[in-house]
Amino acid sequence: MSVATGGSEAAAAGGGGGNRVFFQTPRGGGGGGSSSSGGSSREDSVSAAAAVVQVQQRRHQQGKVTVKYDRKELRKRLVLEEWIVEQLGQLYGCEEEEMPDVEIDIDDLLDAANEEERALKLQETLVDCYKPTEEFIKELLTRIRGMRKLSPPQKKSI
Repeated sequence: MSVATGGSEAAAAGGGGGNRVFFQTPRGGGGGGSSSSGGSSREDSVSAAAAVVQVQQRRHQQGKVTVKYDRKELRKRLVLEEWIVEQLGQLYGCEEEEMPDVEIDIDDLLDAANEEERALKLQETLVDCYKPTEEFIKELLTRIRGMRKLSPPQKKSI
């Protein structure tokens, strides 16, 4: 006996939200060698139950793996990025949509060897700004002090 699952058939039929399980008997024979129809029926129901359990286990395995983020660090990063956008809007005298393409990569700054190298990278990024940027740079360097570079998400099984 083989098992096939189909999500679109269940949706088209208007059934519940999950996948439907279809049981198909193999071609060319179906009794499995048993002469008693009661035995064959019992074997089929046991096989069907095993197939349903197998499908449920597969779903459970797919749901076991989750991505673990350091939410506190992400929150800090989001607050910092919002502050940067606000400050750049003031420096360039415009709204975010009208702002020139200025990219400040926090991870790139954190990779820099020291504060001077970070300040230099920021000055190069803000070279087109007509307003003084020293205060912004000093404040940004203060805010990123102690932050960690975001590593790629770690997969953690439950």
